Amino acid sequence: MDRALTALYQAHVADRLSRLTPSLAAANYDGVVIHSGSLEKRTVFDDQYWPLRTVPYFEQWAHLSWPECVVHVVPGQKPKLYAARDQNFWERPTEPDWDFLACAFEVIEAKGMGGVAEKVRGLPRTAYVGENGERAADWDVATESWCPAPVMNALDELRVHKTPYEIRCLAEANRVASLGHAAVRDAFLGGLRSELLLHLLFLETTQQDDSETPYKNIVAIGRAASILHHVHYAKGEQEPRSLLLDAGATCRGYASDITRTYVGPGSDQATLQFRALVAGLERLQQALVQSVQVGRPYEALHDEAHDRLAALLVESGLVKMSPDECVASGVSRLFLPHGLGHSLGLTCHDVGCAKIKPRSENPWLRNTRTIEPGQVFTIEPGLYFIDTLMAQLEAGPHGAKVDWSSVRALKAFGGIRIEDDVVVLPSGSVTTSDNLTRAVLPD
Repeated sequence: MDRALTALYQAHVADRLSRLTPSLAAANYDGVVIHSGSLEKRTVFDDQYWPLRTVPYFEQWAHLSWPECVVHVVPGQKPKLYAARDQNFWERPTEPDWDFLACAFEVIEAKGMGGVAEKVRGLPRTAYVGENGERAADWDVATESWCPAPVMNALDELRVHKTPYEIRCLAEANRVASLGHAAVRDAFLGGLRSELLLHLLFLETTQQDDSETPYKNIVAIGRAASILHHVHYAKGEQEPRSLLLDAGATCRGYASDITRTYVGPGSDQATLQFRALVAGLERLQQALVQSVQVGRPYEALHDEAHDRLAALLVESGLVKMSPDECVASGVSRLFLPHGLGHSLGLTCHDVGCAKIKPRSENPWLRNTRTIEPGQVFTIEPGLYFIDTLMAQLEAGPHGAKVDWSSVRALKAFGGIRIEDDVVVLPSGSVTTSDNLTRAVLPD
């Protein structure tokens, strides 16, 4: 057993308990039961089930990918973990590291869903956290105690500031994903042109199946890179203009989220121009990482991204207006329609940092929180040539201020996105060691 990781985990669970205790008391609860989740049918017309996606509120306490398990938290007591061992003979889920879990929990094995129900049914003054209302009813949980807002808000807040244990898991998820990124990069530049085969290569290299990855890999060659979430892979050989790879891995439930854009072979004018744009966006992205500062609203960082992108668009000759006009007119948002980034943790778009609505011109921004120590989030500016948005720009009042011959040539490359996962330290400065992605994938 990794003693250092074990110590971090013990401290992590103790921290969660101490920080949750005041919120439970304020909401007049003696404790909370957190359900790991239930298997869901793929369709009502079939008898197959999706692999379990563990409820993240459960996984923050215990990495156990079994359905119908429960974490029972009572302030002042060692948390209990009721592990529901399935009695059927069709499947055998992965056996967890029981010794590791036992360092922080009283682990109690139960015979399936019924065995767990016997342990938690009718607990007084206890909140239920989970997604299965039938289970809450079966355990005699009062309706008002199913995911009560004060408890959920407290649990969301626990996911905003990562503990050293969580940061270690996030760093390992970045390391594993970096292996896949390097393999896919080398294969693409070496001549592999199938999106499907590149996707499979990523899974093979990271040794994580689709159900283990934090999201479906985005593997987009050429024009497909203008589709922000391109997951319907082309199976045949594609024209090798560019590759956008947005792919992550997990470690003990914690996710990485990394994007890189690579330029294919060629020395024609469009390829040279696109390569220059990739280099420009790389510099822009790293400047934004260095702009992370404790006390600064994340939305201000998003605004800075548009200021810098507008300068790049003007410098490249794609738009013929001042950077200030490019931003004020909304033109920059047609080249970068999504938000700069999002909180990262047990889910790819982690909770707790988007409770304030962004300004109307930033509808897709998923992080509006003031930057604080312990937060982990992505920095992922982009520059895309999306058919519908380019058509809107061309038909609009600023269409005459765009170099359309270049834009039409660059559409063959789709677009660019560069994304790192960043942890905020107390100083608020971000160096290579604080950038979880650059520490393992520098290029």
